[in-house]
Amino acid sequence: MPNRWAGVTIDCVDVERVADFWSALLDRPRLPSRPGWVYLGQPGDPQPRLNFQPVTEPKHGKARLHLDVVVDDIDQGIAQVIALGGRFTGERHDFDEGVVVVMADLEEHEFCLVQYC
Repeated sequence: MPNRWAGVTIDCVDVERVADFWSALLDRPRLPSRPGWVYLGQPGDPQPRLNFQPVTEPKHGKARLHLDVVVDDIDQGIAQVIALGGRFTGERHDFDEGVVVVMADLEEHEFCLVQYC
């Protein structure tokens, strides 16, 4: 059997708050989870599951792995992230393939919004 990607785990000080942000952004419901954790999605879903794991220390420095979120309209995507409490980092890249902007969630986890041409 080939290996397959099942999910991504995000360390959070405030698991509930960060999970609610991602649930609203990706329109993925919260599912039953381990105590203290929150899961968006389940094994076998078409999209990998997001797991929110409680930690006591805040994030320090730039993440070496991030999510890319595809949007139909980059400006509407930025507005949605900001309305949910996230922020635009000011970093934008315009490529022949489309536009990429770097955003951050409520605990400064960086991610990219991507609009393909």
